[in-house]
Amino acid sequence: MSEIRVLDASGKLVGPSSRALGRTEIEEAMRLMLLSRTFDDRVIRLQRMGQAGVYSPVHGQEAAVVGSAMALDPGRDWLVPASREQPAMVRHGLPVDRLLAGYMGRLNHARIPDGVRMLPRQSSIATQIPHAVGLAWALKLRHERAVAMVYFGEGASSEGDFHEAANLAGVMRVPLVLMLLNNHWAISTPAGKQSAATNLAVRAEGYGLAGVSVDGNDLFAVNWVARQAVARALAGHGSTLIEARTYRIGFHNTSDNPGEYRDESEVQEAVRRDPIERVRTYATARGFWSAEMEESVLREVTEQVEAAYMLVAELPRPGPGDVFEHVYADLPPRLLAQRRQSLESAGADEH
Repeated sequence: MSEIRVLDASGKLVGPSSRALGRTEIEEAMRLMLLSRTFDDRVIRLQRMGQAGVYSPVHGQEAAVVGSAMALDPGRDWLVPASREQPAMVRHGLPVDRLLAGYMGRLNHARIPDGVRMLPRQSSIATQIPHAVGLAWALKLRHERAVAMVYFGEGASSEGDFHEAANLAGVMRVPLVLMLLNNHWAISTPAGKQSAATNLAVRAEGYGLAGVSVDGNDLFAVNWVARQAVARALAGHGSTLIEARTYRIGFHNTSDNPGEYRDESEVQEAVRRDPIERVRTYATARGFWSAEMEESVLREVTEQVEAAYMLVAELPRPGPGDVFEHVYADLPPRLLAQRRQSLESAGADEH
């Protein structure tokens, strides 16, 4: 593991960390990152076989996602994911089978369980950020000692939703951590064509937020700045914008071909900085990780993902009436009529 280097919004060095992760936490992080990569591989294969929908792999961003999520208390805090935070969602309490069910179209089973403080996965770029500000504002109004953390990419930070949400977060001093995962590519648009700023954390000052930029491939650094941001929010000092500089090694999603717009040498340089390898090297050098341990963990997470698949594959496929579920507690008359017509039409088609 390289030295932890944490920069503030002006580019000034404010690291290294004063609180390193302990052995148990590092083992948890490794398991989550290995689970993430195993889940990526399985769902991509399912998508290629026509059994799953569009999927966005986490590959290359595991340290940014896991390191930040481990700063949260799942029993207290709220998680607001985008479309590439699968290991954070699992750590926060979403069972793997429910996560997989969402990709396989079994939406009834994909429902977030009661008591899990998480909003649904969001693929509509940046729309989750205003929701997260509202959620954090509600926590403040209710005098709950809790924090919300919202994930988004640098592409989402170019959207108006981000700027409006950041402004409101600053004005209302809500307990929010804005995790900007800068993976350098908003689908096929490089970061340099989205913004002239070389440090996206500098935007924080304009909204009255704290801002910090961090090596997103360094689990320790990400976790440290995220813990600082959570502590700041809990103390009533408002929101923090964290820019985690990482890289999307894989494709944007399964409909994408990054070979059309990225130089392979750039990808290979990112592979050299693989976040899992960095943690593996650190933990092995200190004697609490080994090839045998990793083989055991990989066997466990593979079995976990396969068990989830077997469960979800046996679930009934959604019917025409399911599109009306999980939107309203009680459907209004207009939608009740539409559902009735849909079911009647489906019944006629079967005959």
